[in-house]
Amino acid sequence: MNMNSGHSSGRRWLLSAGALAAAAGAGLAWWRLTPKASSSQEVEAFWASRFEQPSGSTLDLKDLRGRPLLVNFWATWCPPCVEELPMLDAFSREHTGKGFQVLALAIDQPSSVRRFLERQPLSFPVGLAGLGGMDLVRSLGNSQGGLPFSVFFNADGAIYRQKLGQLTQQELKAWVQSLA
Repeated sequence: MNMNSGHSSGRRWLLSAGALAAAAGAGLAWWRLTPKASSSQEVEAFWASRFEQPSGSTLDLKDLRGRPLLVNFWATWCPPCVEELPMLDAFSREHTGKGFQVLALAIDQPSSVRRFLERQPLSFPVGLAGLGGMDLVRSLGNSQGGLPFSVFFNADGAIYRQKLGQLTQQELKAWVQSLA
């Protein structure tokens, strides 16, 4: 009987230690993957940015200020990025007339983005941020530099929400409803 109680308490201790380690790991992952706050200088630097578009024209972000803006950082080599683009395109078509804007900033080679857009055109502007766009991603709160990364700015140009990872319909709907 003593032997069984010893095994039981050892097993409980081991399970407790394992549960504690799992919780600590999950907490660390959540902390590392949660977008961080950006300074007002970093946000203002974002609004001062200009990007070439696939067509060759220039996109000046200050022209987009004044209405809610969803900025999605993506790349052609990122499967979740490519998977969410049709949903973002549908969101843009549905909400542009309601005052919302969508912008995709490609962290990719311009030629790859142009080829991609020939196959899958988008109804909203696309800027070519290139590999240097990762600095912008980090300045907007994505310290890990993962993609896709979305930042939703409210009408006054401040960051309203950030999301590292693929967006969902429910998240977009909640963001729109909370700003309405």
